[in-house]
Amino acid sequence: MDTNRKTAIIVGVLFIVGTVSGVLSVVFSGAMLEVPDYLIQIAANPTRFTIGALCVLTMGFSLAMIPVVIYPVLKKYNQPLALGYVVFRGALETFTYFATVISWLLLIVLSQEFVKAGAPDGSYFQTLGALLLKSGDQINHILKIVFPLGALMFNYVLYQSKLVPRWLSVWGMIGVTLHLAEGLLTLFGLVPASIETIVALPIALQEMVFAVWLIVKGFNPAVAAQD
Repeated sequence: MDTNRKTAIIVGVLFIVGTVSGVLSVVFSGAMLEVPDYLIQIAANPTRFTIGALCVLTMGFSLAMIPVVIYPVLKKYNQPLALGYVVFRGALETFTYFATVISWLLLIVLSQEFVKAGAPDGSYFQTLGALLLKSGDQINHILKIVFPLGALMFNYVLYQSKLVPRWLSVWGMIGVTLHLAEGLLTLFGLVPASIETIVALPIALQEMVFAVWLIVKGFNPAVAAQD
């Protein structure tokens, strides 16, 4: 098995691991953050919430490795954009995931102190909890801009190089453009945050199709053979 084939398989697996970890983080912890008594819920389920935070951490590590692993391939076709992909997805996007994990772990400690304090003295902890939740929202807004920009660079290089079928990279560019537009509009309060899931579906599905393509077929052998 040549180097390009190994790289394709590794990148495909990393995409799947990152996506599955992200879904599991929502399954384990997402619902707790959506209820009014979130501090009580987190305090009652610290292990489950911690697992959710670890899933976010796993997602961050997995997705951060993708640009590092694929950089030697992409730089042959467009080194500036390949490097930009490393910066945006490998560094900036990963930072947002780490910040999310830290805020979730702090919520666990805060929720336990809130329960110990009791209702009369709980307002201080509720204020801190609301601040952490708001910080999480702002981190998510940043992610909605950083991720699409990195993904646009990535899919453009794929389109330019023909390493994968162009319909797949065009699908990716359209999907992340929609995601970026939604992120910017949500940031300025022009659209409800509830549409995020719907808008994210095209790029989420594209990344899974792309991952399977890399694992099963790899990079275009006619293009890879020219290196």
